[in-house]
Amino acid sequence: MAVDALDTRILRLLIEQPRTSVREYARILGVARGTVQARIDRLERDGVITGTGPVLSPAALGHPVLAFVHVEVTQGHLDEVGDALASVPEIVEAFSITGGGDLLTRVVARDAGHLEDVIQRLIQLPGVVRTRTEIALRERVAHRMLPLVESVARGEERRPGAGSAHR
Repeated sequence: MAVDALDTRILRLLIEQPRTSVREYARILGVARGTVQARIDRLERDGVITGTGPVLSPAALGHPVLAFVHVEVTQGHLDEVGDALASVPEIVEAFSITGGGDLLTRVVARDAGHLEDVIQRLIQLPGVVRTRTEIALRERVAHRMLPLVESVARGEERRPGAGSAHR
């Protein structure tokens, strides 16, 4: 989906000032409230905007340890293991991957002992062969989307076959 300059400005406001009203966004942007609302509705419908809820901090919820756990699965059991991962509350994300393992999970824990307990729970799931864990030491780039949105809007996103001018 193409994102134009107005969409980018709206997305920036939604990211930077999420509690502001559509009426106030329209005033800031100098466009009609109906235009802003129609753009937001289209961005939601097209799947660009996927949620509007608060972003929560696992650390503030008492889970400051972040680990990435690679899970190797018995052939033919990926779906069952993937479904079982949803029953583990400390798993905040899970992805099917290529490379060293079948699934990559993002796990939060209260401390190292709790992380070990979570890993032991994963190992006991039917279809799990082994796990490999990497503990995050420090976040270097927080989750962000605005630089990507702005890049797409400017047409700077690298396309297959394009030169290397924008590395």
